Amino acid sequence: MDPRRLADFAGIGPGSGRFFGTGELRLALLALIAEQPGHGYELMSRLEKRCGGAYRPSAGAVYPTLQQLDDEGLATLEIDSGRKVFHISPAGRTEVDQHREAIARIWARADERGEWGLFGDPDAAEIIKPVLRLFKAAVSVVVHAHGDPAVVDQVRAILTDTTRELQHLKTDVKRRQHRRRRGRHTE
Repeated sequence: MDPRRLADFAGIGPGSGRFFGTGELRLALLALIAEQPGHGYELMSRLEKRCGGAYRPSAGAVYPTLQQLDDEGLATLEIDSGRKVFHISPAGRTEVDQHREAIARIWARADERGEWGLFGDPDAAEIIKPVLRLFKAAVSVVVHAHGDPAVVDQVRAILTDTTRELQHLKTDVKRRQHRRRRGRHTE
């Protein structure tokens, strides 16, 4: 990896670049409607939740897209308690089926980007500075080594091992929490 290629890091972190590419908001909303009908604000809320807060939909983007889905015959509109509720149409279901892989990629990216929202959690404050120091140290080593492939591989191995250890710790914590919750329910 050439350390000067910052483009390799595009899309990392909250708010870095556009979340949806051309036509992806349309597919995401259609997929949400296929899961469960909803009105505009509800779909906006579900989309934000699905993206883990990494994307905050605006009415200016969502409502015209919903209107487009209705115009294309991919969603149907019903008025329920004064609200326009969107339902999937047979053509919309076919569209979702035909773009299943693209939709899966959108949700995978949403999951990945949504994890960055954890930085807003007050409990994360304890480790943000040490994490940033680790990042700075790793980048500094690679920069000072002028991108020497052997050094880059060593740094990558250290970070990969550290990530793996932290993922194991996360799994252990989840397992302990699950046992604690299960124990409370049996009392």
